[in-house]
Amino acid sequence: MKPWVTWADLLTALRVPLAVAFPFVHHPSWQLGLVGAAAASDFFDGMLARRFGSSRAGAVLDPVADKLFMAAAFVTVAGRRLLPALEIVAVLARDIVAVLGSLGGWLLRRPVALPARAGGKAVTVLQLLTLAAVITDSPYARRLAWATAAVGLYAIWDYGRVATRRGRGGRSRPSPLDGDGEGRGGA
Repeated sequence: MKPWVTWADLLTALRVPLAVAFPFVHHPSWQLGLVGAAAASDFFDGMLARRFGSSRAGAVLDPVADKLFMAAAFVTVAGRRLLPALEIVAVLARDIVAVLGSLGGWLLRRPVALPARAGGKAVTVLQLLTLAAVITDSPYARRLAWATAAVGLYAIWDYGRVATRRGRGGRSRPSPLDGDGEGRGGA
């Protein structure tokens, strides 16, 4: 039986206050620090979960913390007009589809838990790089945003393919949200 909470979960939980703080932090170096802390939390919580085991709370908390941080950071960036709204939506498309898919599965009482996939991991890394590029006013920010969107479309297709296969007869178990690929609960 999986434990309810682990050290990995406590590390994951750090992304929630980082998400809450992000809109109130205006200096680029502090924003980069928050992005770095979120990235480190994401990396090390996955490492701890793989090494010592995951928990039931982690399966819920990890994808929620990931999506909350990304949403807070990118909405903040959108509010400052550092990246056009269409590009913000494109960068977050994989997360938006994951949340809608999970809610749909929950409402239809047919949730499907998906293992971490390479596309999901790549999207997370690209989202973090895009944030860093936007914060530093890099000339590559818009290119990174569209690269993130392209990989996100691939990830959506890949997860959809796997979910369809599982829904037809594969294993199916509850998953509140698809994660983004740290190995702690899904997409």
